[in-house]
Amino acid sequence: MNATPLVSADRLTRDFVVGRGFGASRTLRAVDSVTFDVNAGEILGVVGESGSGKSTLGRLLLHLIEPTSGRLLFEGADLAGVDRRGVHAFRRRAQPIYQDPYSSLDPRWRVARTIREPLDAFGLGTDAERKVRVAELLEAVGLSERHGAARPHELSGGQRQRAAIAAAIAPRPDLVVADEPVSALDVLVQAQILNLIASLQREFGLTIVFITHNLSVVEHLADRVAVMYLGRIVEIGPTARVLRDPQHPYTRALIDSVPHADPRRRLDLSPLRGEIPSPIDPPPGCRFHPRCPIAGDVCRSVDPEARADASGRTVACHFAQLDQNAA
Repeated sequence: MNATPLVSADRLTRDFVVGRGFGASRTLRAVDSVTFDVNAGEILGVVGESGSGKSTLGRLLLHLIEPTSGRLLFEGADLAGVDRRGVHAFRRRAQPIYQDPYSSLDPRWRVARTIREPLDAFGLGTDAERKVRVAELLEAVGLSERHGAARPHELSGGQRQRAAIAAAIAPRPDLVVADEPVSALDVLVQAQILNLIASLQREFGLTIVFITHNLSVVEHLADRVAVMYLGRIVEIGPTARVLRDPQHPYTRALIDSVPHADPRRRLDLSPLRGEIPSPIDPPPGCRFHPRCPIAGDVCRSVDPEARADASGRTVACHFAQLDQNAA
């Protein structure tokens, strides 16, 4: 594996000003000092409730919005201040897959044209080569020539998402940011799309940041998982280790919220209290303390620093029990 991560977020922060025209404006910090690396060829799952900042983080990683502060590095190079040519080159190498395929596909275009559009936009191949590439992509995602000749409204939700995936991988990107790509689909179709994404990742060596609120999805897909709460990553590490031995109370609560068929299984923690606070006015100290079942006085006043163990797992919690001998 390359020693230089494909993507590095270095204290990445994004603010939005809200309330303009309705009195005093206020600052909403959607992503707050997020730091992590994504190595080439791995799948990083990003999980958390709605409002935790996952989608904003995804837009930052795709360079669709600029960070307020911090740095986004791609193969070690800072993307801040890149010129138009540099942005255009980065766009080919970093592609999105969105939650709603119907909104990401042009309803006027036939599917084959949508899949071909990135090839035209980046000037990849001759006309004949682009036609061959589109046919290969349709086959790769489990669609046929008939589907390529259809318009989006003529396809099912799963077929539309397959077409969107084909368009995303058409220019042979290195990085794919998938933002809730299966949450709008039926459970059976979700499994099919997840299997497809895993297969394409192996076949093309893709690096994927997979954003979801569903921990059971990342359990079977991701190499590592990052848990976000109110704009910050509270726990990140190898998926199996984080899910088997969660150290942040929020991670434990997310795991306990996943339905299980075994009625004998008892939850270790009480259900989460209340809703996620507003990022406009976050709580002092640890941001999770108003909902945390084990919060102490230190949590209400002191923001916990992220600590790492030997396995590469990092946790921001005063009461985390990290094993420095973990492998």
